[in-house]
Amino acid sequence: MTSSLLIKRTATFALVATFAVVSPLPTLIPSVEAASPSASARVIQKLKKQIATLKKQLAAATTPPAPFIEVVKVGNVGNAPDQDFGQGALGRVNYEFQIGKTEVTLAQYTAFLNAVAATDTHALYSSALATNENIAGIAQNGTSGNFTYSVIGTGTRPVTFVSWFDAARFCNWLHNGRPTGAQNAGTTEQGAYTLDGTTSGGLDIVRNPGARFWIPSENEWYKAAYHQPAAQGGDGDDYWLYPTRSNTPPGNQIGPLPLANHANLRIGSNFSVTQAASLSPTQNYLTAPGSYPASASFYGTTDQGGNVGEWTEGVVISFSERVVRGGDWNSDEARVRSSVDRASDSRVPSTKRSPTGFRVAAP
Repeated sequence: MTSSLLIKRTATFALVATFAVVSPLPTLIPSVEAASPSASARVIQKLKKQIATLKKQLAAATTPPAPFIEVVKVGNVGNAPDQDFGQGALGRVNYEFQIGKTEVTLAQYTAFLNAVAATDTHALYSSALATNENIAGIAQNGTSGNFTYSVIGTGTRPVTFVSWFDAARFCNWLHNGRPTGAQNAGTTEQGAYTLDGTTSGGLDIVRNPGARFWIPSENEWYKAAYHQPAAQGGDGDDYWLYPTRSNTPPGNQIGPLPLANHANLRIGSNFSVTQAASLSPTQNYLTAPGSYPASASFYGTTDQGGNVGEWTEGVVISFSERVVRGGDWNSDEARVRSSVDRASDSRVPSTKRSPTGFRVAAP
C-alpha cells in the first residue's frame, strides 16, 4: 500500500469516528489492507457516501429549532417622529427593539392555553373562537381542571377574541419561559406586567423594567408599521401613509409576487378573502402570514394593515380605553392609515372582538 493511500484511509476513518455519535455506522467492508486497488477504491467510495450521509444527520441534529415567536429588528435609533395628525406626533423610538413579524397565531395561543388553562381562571379562552366561523379558531375540550385545546383550521392565522389582559398574560407567559401550570405569579400574573388577577380597568398597568416580551407601545407599533428613512428608500418625510410601504391606498388581492401594496381589508364592499360583498356566516375571513408577500413594512412585519386590529399599550384616557391600531379584515383603507384618529379603534381593555388580536415586542 502506498503511503498516500494509507494517509487517505486513516483520515477517512478518523472522520467517520467523529460522526459516529450521530448515527450508528453500518458494518464497513473488512480486510481493507488486503484488498485489491479496485476493491480499495470501492471501499473509499462507500465510505465517502457514508460520511456525506452522516454530515447531513449531524447538520439536522445541530440545527436550532425555529423560534416560538419570529421577530424582526427595528433599528434607526432616535428617529424623528412623524408629522402630527392632530393626535400627537408618533413613531419616535430612542432604542432598538424587536417586534413580532406576524400577529400572534392560533397555534401559538393554543400552546399558551394548553400550558396554563387546564383550569381557565382568568377566562383566557372565549367560546366564540370555536363558534364564530368568520375567525375560527380554537376548540376547548374536556371539563374545568382538565381542559385541553386544539386548533380549528389553519393554525398560522391570527388569534382573535382576546382582550388586552389576555395579551398581557400571554406576554407574561413568554417572559417567564412558557411554563406549564395554574394561572399564577409564575405563569401569567407577573413578569412583563403585574396583573395579579386584574381583568378590568387596568389603565394604570405599565410594562415592568426588564420585560422580555410585551405588547408594543403605540410608538413602537407605529414605527414598525410606517417608518422608512428617506435615505433608505422611504418617503421624503421618512414615513409612509400605509404600512405596505406606500402612500397609495392598498388593494386587497391575495396573490403571488410581485403583487405589492395589498392587505386583508375591504375595498368598497368587497372582502379580500372572497372578493365578494356579501358577508357569509360560514366563511373564514382571516389570512395567514405571507398572503400578501410584497406588502410587508420596511422592517419586515406582515399584516400591520388589515387582517386583525392589534392591541397596543397606548391609552385614550377620555374613553378609558386602550389603543387598537391597523384596521382589520372588515375595515376600509382609511382605518389602515397612519393618520387615523387613534381613538377610532380604541377599546375598553376587557373587550374581546372578532376583528381584534395582537402581536408582541421584545428587547
